[in-house]
Amino acid sequence: MDFAFSDEQEELGRMVRAFLARTSPETEVRRLMETPEGFDRALWRRMGAELGLQGLAVPEEYGGAGCGPVEVGVVMEEMGRALLCAPFLASAVLATTTLLRCADEDARKRLLPGLASGELVGTLALTEDSARWDAAGVRLTARESNGSWLLTGHKTFVLDGATADVVLTVARTEDGTGNGIGVFWVDGDAAGLTREALPTMDPTRRQARLGYQDVPATRLRTHGDGWDLVAQVLDRAAVALAAEQVGVASRALDMAVEYAKVRHQFGRPIGSFQAVKHLLADVLLEVESARAAAHYALLAAERAENTVNTVNTEHDENTAPELPAVASLAKAFCSDACLQATEQNIQVHGGIGFTWEHPAHLYLKRAKTAQLLFGDPAYHRELLARRIGMETDKGAA
Repeated sequence: MDFAFSDEQEELGRMVRAFLARTSPETEVRRLMETPEGFDRALWRRMGAELGLQGLAVPEEYGGAGCGPVEVGVVMEEMGRALLCAPFLASAVLATTTLLRCADEDARKRLLPGLASGELVGTLALTEDSARWDAAGVRLTARESNGSWLLTGHKTFVLDGATADVVLTVARTEDGTGNGIGVFWVDGDAAGLTREALPTMDPTRRQARLGYQDVPATRLRTHGDGWDLVAQVLDRAAVALAAEQVGVASRALDMAVEYAKVRHQFGRPIGSFQAVKHLLADVLLEVESARAAAHYALLAAERAENTVNTVNTEHDENTAPELPAVASLAKAFCSDACLQATEQNIQVHGGIGFTWEHPAHLYLKRAKTAQLLFGDPAYHRELLARRIGMETDKGAA
């Protein structure tokens, strides 16, 4: 199987890389990570209006480009290389995918055009204090009152939750049909919703804690139980994040190689020393293996999208049995490879790599937080084992 991108996809990557080189250099990244919002809304709108990045996966009928997961992955990889400070993962991946895969045409018509243009920022609020990425971790409750829904509880570690205009919230329902899971559309300025920005290891990707006190919400119609929808979204988000991790790892490797060529000790470049050459060769092997895993996962996601009509046909993962397993495989492998690449980048740089002034630590912080996002490698290896039918000693993570 050919894991390579097409000429058009390669050109998309070059275009995004050139755009980010102009608009998101290291100086801008450092400036934005110190601001209250953590990103530039004007640039965010430019990304939507001029490049159409937020609407890549959105069908043309909702104002998007009608592309697929591979194109989103190409963009995510370049954003990882640049450490872009923007809510792309939260809005263009999590929120947009949730809307595309639900059964609520009204919500799609009302929200997708704004998300695609960059006028709106969306996110998905799932995790709570347990930091679990499964249905058992959902404790926030939704109760029906006079024909409307009210949410009570809290969410934490919500990507860009303090600035999102649309918060798609996962809640446990108490509607007389069982204690199931629902996904609810909440406006960012809804009454009873409180939002607190959290201190994070990675200042280039914001997280927030959200409090819900009888917050009015609209339940999204879904195909079956709401958790089926959430699980599909998480798999696709894990694949997109794996592509970003490849970008982070690739840039860290480039930085290490460049430094090994110009840093001299004992009258010769440190890159000529066998220990450094072996270290960089090991990192190269990990990065290229991660790239193959991420690209394969993107192709699996693409095949899943082509198997069913994402708007008009009921979504059934049985039509794309490969994706769940491949998503977990890619997330686990790319997480480890990304962390190794960024750690070894600091080792090659030596003392200067530990300083605040050098960007190496920013890539390490992105790698570490991305490793935990949507479940760490151990979680995904166990999930992979269950998904391919292997018995494990542990229960559901």
